[in-house]
Amino acid sequence: MPGSTSDRSSGPLSAPGPVEVRRSARRRRTVTAYRESGRTIVLIPAAFTPAEERRWVAQMVAKLQTREERRRRSMGGDAELMARARALAAAHLDDVPRPTSVRWVDNQQRRWGSCTPADGSIRLSSRLRTMPEYVVDYVLVHELAHLLEAGHDARFWALVARYPRAERARGFLEGVESARADAADNGDAEDAGDLVD
Repeated sequence: MPGSTSDRSSGPLSAPGPVEVRRSARRRRTVTAYRESGRTIVLIPAAFTPAEERRWVAQMVAKLQTREERRRRSMGGDAELMARARALAAAHLDDVPRPTSVRWVDNQQRRWGSCTPADGSIRLSSRLRTMPEYVVDYVLVHELAHLLEAGHDARFWALVARYPRAERARGFLEGVESARADAADNGDAEDAGDLVD
């Protein structure tokens, strides 16, 4: 058995969802934390005492929250998102797509973004706020491309491919989707799969 896990409920640290501690005999000194399916996972060495575990869990949850808050601030509100979309359209899509609105929404749990070409509106899931900027930019380019090509045909993907980090961002999102699907298979998630449409 490479390690063991224990659950810690979120307390004064206000971590989103429960905190799960995973101990590993192979891990000697390093401590890692990340979010997975609504949980905060903290990986620690098996040899840590309960006091060391408490100290490191608190430190890593705080560090993760600080990083996520910094990303949220850098993404800004809807006005900043619109400016970002316009800059991406100019840089990668010949400045042709002209969205009428680009905004963050909290009600997209199965999609990263959506677009209504008829009225030019684009919506991005607020879950993207904690992800790297190049991933947010990819989703924006994807939705901007829908203002030019409604379906997912070869012309559409050629437009999306103009964004230089498209393949890397798709890989990142596929990894997130895979982790969510695995968690759903294990009964750990309410819904699995995130789509960009």
